[in-house]
This record gives sequence, structure tokens and C-alpha cells, in this order.
Amino acid sequence: MKRRLLDSGDPSRRTQTIDLNAALEPYVGLAIVGLVVAVLLLLVLVAVQARRIGRLSRRLDGITRGTEGGSLEAVLDAHLDKVFAVARELDELAARSAVLEGNARRAFQRVGLVRFNPFEDTGGNQSFAIALLDAGGDGFVLSSLHARGGTRMFAKAVSAGRAEANLSAEEAEALSRALAAPVDRMRSA
Repeated sequence: MKRRLLDSGDPSRRTQTIDLNAALEPYVGLAIVGLVVAVLLLLVLVAVQARRIGRLSRRLDGITRGTEGGSLEAVLDAHLDKVFAVARELDELAARSAVLEGNARRAFQRVGLVRFNPFEDTGGNQSFAIALLDAGGDGFVLSSLHARGGTRMFAKAVSAGRAEANLSAEEAEALSRALAAPVDRMRSA
């Protein structure tokens, strides 16, 4: 394809002919190679993007499974509702746990038992002294004296590990055993 350029101003100038095919022919191979490289590069980018989209689609399907076509927003709302419900349950459990811990502090945690024979004429160690204390050492000592004619029981209050009345040797031993018993640290905290 040849073109002629006409110069309308100067008649002395001749018409010049430019051959575009001849001008572009040395660069056609280079242009084709450049276009092939660009196409290959774009194909690689398409494959990478398709892989990323596939992974993202699988992750989205994993998040939204069980919602039967629900949106991600609906799934997130449902998850937030569950999180708030769990937080409310946790607060309720913490309150109930505090009540139970308060009750446990007042429960008998320490026990000391001593069996003995207070009278010579009765057989066996049928009498006993038992100390029942909570974590703070409050409670009572219960004594039972068994004889042929009957059994008598006595109770003496204990506050902070000290008896409010005089104790017999067996009662004092039962109290010291109870005080030496380990306290459940979880309950007394």
C-alpha cells in the first residue's frame, strides 16, 4: 500500500511515496512475539485468579454451609446471635457459680473423729467425738457417751477454730484433727 503526500503549497515539491508495508515489515515478527508473550502472561494471570476465586468460593461455601443459599451477612448475624447467647449463658453461669461458692464456704469441709471408751464396764469404743467445721473453722463438736444404761449426746459450738465451751480431751482431739484436715481451696476461695 502506497500513499502519496501532496504538498498543496509548493508546486516545485514532488509527491513523496511512503511504503507502510516496507516500514512495518521488520517489526511484525517482534510484535507477534510481544503479543504472544502478553497473551501467555494474561493466561497465567487468569489461571492464578481462577484458583484464588475457587479457594475463596470454597471458603465462602464453608462459612455459609447449612444456610441454603443464605448470604454471608445472614450467616454472620446468626453467628453473632450465638456469640451473644453464649455470653449471656456465661454470665448466668458465673452468677450461679458465685452463689455455689458462697454456699460451699459454709459447708462442712473439715471432719475430725475420735472413738473412745469412757467407762471401764462397757465393751468397745462405742462413744465418739466428731468435729464438723466449714472452711473458716466454724461448726460444732458432737459427743456421744455410750453406757449400758443409755447414750448421751452433747454439742458444743466452734467459732474460728475455737470452742465456745470447755472440751474434753477426746473432743479437743477431734477438733484438732478437723482443723488439721486440708480445706478444698476451690471452695474456700
